[in-house]
Amino acid sequence: MRGLDEHRAATLALAAPLPAIEVPLLDALGLVLAVDVTTPSALPRWDNSAMDGYAVRAADVATAGADGPVALRVVADVAAGSPDEPVVAPGTAVRIMTGAPVPPGADAVVPVEQTTVPDDGMRAATTHEPAAHRWAGPGTHVEVRAAVTPGAHVRRAGEDAVAGDTVLRAGDVVGPAHVAAAASVGRASLVVHRRPRIAVVSTGDELVPPGAELRRGQIPDSNSWLLAAAVRDAGADALRLGPVPDDADALHRLLVALDAGEHGTVDGIVTSGGVSVGAFDVVKAALADEPGVEFVPVAVQPGKPQGLGRLPGGTPIWTLPGNPVSSYASFEVFVRPAIRRMLGLAEVERPRTLAVADEGWRTPPGRAQLMPVRRMPTAGTPTAGTPTAGTPTDGAPAGPAPAAGDRPRVSRATARGSGSHLVARLALAHGLAIVPAHVDEVHAGDTLEVFWT
Repeated sequence: MRGLDEHRAATLALAAPLPAIEVPLLDALGLVLAVDVTTPSALPRWDNSAMDGYAVRAADVATAGADGPVALRVVADVAAGSPDEPVVAPGTAVRIMTGAPVPPGADAVVPVEQTTVPDDGMRAATTHEPAAHRWAGPGTHVEVRAAVTPGAHVRRAGEDAVAGDTVLRAGDVVGPAHVAAAASVGRASLVVHRRPRIAVVSTGDELVPPGAELRRGQIPDSNSWLLAAAVRDAGADALRLGPVPDDADALHRLLVALDAGEHGTVDGIVTSGGVSVGAFDVVKAALADEPGVEFVPVAVQPGKPQGLGRLPGGTPIWTLPGNPVSSYASFEVFVRPAIRRMLGLAEVERPRTLAVADEGWRTPPGRAQLMPVRRMPTAGTPTAGTPTAGTPTDGAPAGPAPAAGDRPRVSRATARGSGSHLVARLALAHGLAIVPAHVDEVHAGDTLEVFWT
């Protein structure tokens, strides 16, 4: 029987980062950068104003405030985006807006709130606007009430980045801030690893679409929906097919067609059901003659019967057991990391944290157990299902382990534990506890490794 970690390694070996493609900025959201992004020039590209106010020579207003206001003649306007370069000579100022280039001769900006428009410079003598909030236009005077130092309220060229700086690195997952950074350096597109497209195939004569009328012996197909949703949650696109009846020839034709690209690009196939030792295990029968596919028992509960390999065209395939909790747990520990690797991520596992068992239960001898658990509320902590500060989330570094008294408490998601058929209660689980194969029993108060799902 293959160990849990050994089988995880075998499933990961089937995956590799997908080829890089160039896509428009917004289409890169959620994908993984394949190449670094550098800036071709300084950011900002020129000194610019951080405030609405007046560009001045700091020396001209050095005595402002202590000796009363200093009057300067306003010679021009500069708005954001303006190419104008009016010169600030001694005794003059330029009205400037936030983001506008600082004009030649100026070395500081006085915010408009620190200025006053004298009566002879008002737009109209009848205005009711306070003098300190008025603007002095070109040809008038402005009074500066407070001194400024050189560089005050000026954003220097290159303050954010200098030419050649790396602003985004290969391996980054593109988020909104990455999109903004790329746009700021003039990039309208990014080179990312292509999003995988994974086919999901559920099998079984007993399966019917959700909402269809059931006859005796039939059940709604939940697995294809579960796995398709899990594929999307992992960051891939899902092609949901099925349910496929227990017809080995028909299933083999479908898998061959998927491998050949007859259903569009498919980067992997996940099946559920038909991999155990039953008389009608259709997946094993359909793939019996495929030398690149193997079926192995894995020392894990739930999810002992597993299969994996490559079809003749090179498409990876993971064949999972059909009981819903088995499919769910198997996908989490075996398939999800492989999909994350296809995306180009370096860290593909969900971070694990330490938790304290709130109750005890028996475990299967000689097999690791994947127990669906829910987080228990404790005094002074968030409600169940809400990670506390410092608790690792998917894609975040695990960080230091919390002290024993700060660890979350977990219990089995249902009283029936890890029963592989308990799909209706699966939504109660916040994660999976990993109980090692050498542990025969979990006791209340034991420390467990858990990853939140």
